[in-house]
Amino acid sequence: MILYHGSTIDIKAIDLNISRPNKDFGKGFYLSEDKAQAMRMGEFKAITEGGVAVMNTFEFDEKCLFSGEYKTKLFDAYTQEWAEFIFLNRNNKLSTPAHDYDIVYGPIANDRVGVQIGKYEAGDITLEQFLQNLKYMKGITYQYFFGTERAIKLLRKI
Repeated sequence: MILYHGSTIDIKAIDLNISRPNKDFGKGFYLSEDKAQAMRMGEFKAITEGGVAVMNTFEFDEKCLFSGEYKTKLFDAYTQEWAEFIFLNRNNKLSTPAHDYDIVYGPIANDRVGVQIGKYEAGDITLEQFLQNLKYMKGITYQYFFGTERAIKLLRKI
């Protein structure tokens, strides 16, 4: 399968050390099957940090997700387990990861989801209301997280 990473850098080698903490699935390298979504991320980064958006394209054998050789976590929808996992990673105050998965796949907590996360964390809505609100959102986009050097080796730049 082909995966995309929008950035302002033409990535020659993936360096997990420069990844930001407290993202949806933790500190790692994120990609999308949706080229337009990845490009929007690159354009956003260019606007907020300067530079020009660059599309990085990688090949990944998705059979690795089910081989049992890698520790993977797959979320196919907005669920309570997904929400708790997002909150765990976004609120991790430790310098160590909140989980030990090599690869995680699931919905992106985009800006619209972020608004709901803010309401939940402020105590304005319950977890049940949070999930109910997400149920009616259109256009769920999924992301792939590669969080270990072992997982990064599965990606081939093309």
